[in-house]
Amino acid sequence: MPVDPHKAMAAKMQAATTSWTQDQVILYHLGVGAGYEKPTDPAELQYTYERELKVLPSFGVVPTFGAMGGMAGVPGIEINFMMVLHGEQDLEIHRPIPTAATVTNQPRIAGIYDKGKAALIIIEVDTTLASGEKLFTNRYSIFARGEGGFGGESGPKAGNEAPERAPDMVVETPTFPQQALLYRLSGDKNPLHADPEFAKFGGFDVPILHGLCSYGIVCKAAVDAMLGGDVNRVVRYQARFAGVFFPGETMLTSLWQEGDKILISAQAKERQSPVISNCAITAKN
Repeated sequence: MPVDPHKAMAAKMQAATTSWTQDQVILYHLGVGAGYEKPTDPAELQYTYERELKVLPSFGVVPTFGAMGGMAGVPGIEINFMMVLHGEQDLEIHRPIPTAATVTNQPRIAGIYDKGKAALIIIEVDTTLASGEKLFTNRYSIFARGEGGFGGESGPKAGNEAPERAPDMVVETPTFPQQALLYRLSGDKNPLHADPEFAKFGGFDVPILHGLCSYGIVCKAAVDAMLGGDVNRVVRYQARFAGVFFPGETMLTSLWQEGDKILISAQAKERQSPVISNCAITAKN
């Protein structure tokens, strides 16, 4: 059987150490569009210049990019990785993210659910500082198409639905045609986002933007518009990838304040096509 939930969840995945510097933080920020329209604006320079550098919460996905690759060697998960889709991302931030650090990532299979035509695999990665303090936790929701039907639970229902009322704020974020080429330098080298021939093999006329780049674009829009750019207020960021986005399009991010949550949806303005849904940032006061 390609998917064996009991064997997979009992497996021990290998921990890995990684590090980053200010330059990698700035590169990530440039990859999600910081400084594009107003390169010398003081608020944008906090993302792109080391003097008062801060770290966008969504950067927390970057040190754990290798976790999905580690799934390939897990007993009980024998799947075709060409049929895998990244469905959701859930990031919990336990303390402010430093501009430079060395960390250890410990992944595990946290859940496997039967979606009928697909298996939903949850990879949880705890990231800790050299001091042993937990920095953040990522949960990748991976859909393995064609691997369902093994009789497991179907998993939790989607939450963070956008309200029916008009949004409190809408942010337009233009992107540039080479944005995927820049973002991939942060570590996600999937050729789907750079190689036209590979993109056509995947069913797209041209390369598409990384889902986690859209995740970062939307995070920045929400933090800047609703939290005054205070990156340290964010304690959790959850999102579902609802559709593709092409470099050069405009991201239209709708925001609703609901208690301690900012509920979010995002679409490609030009096509009025959803990109991010069931999305929320939880913020502390």
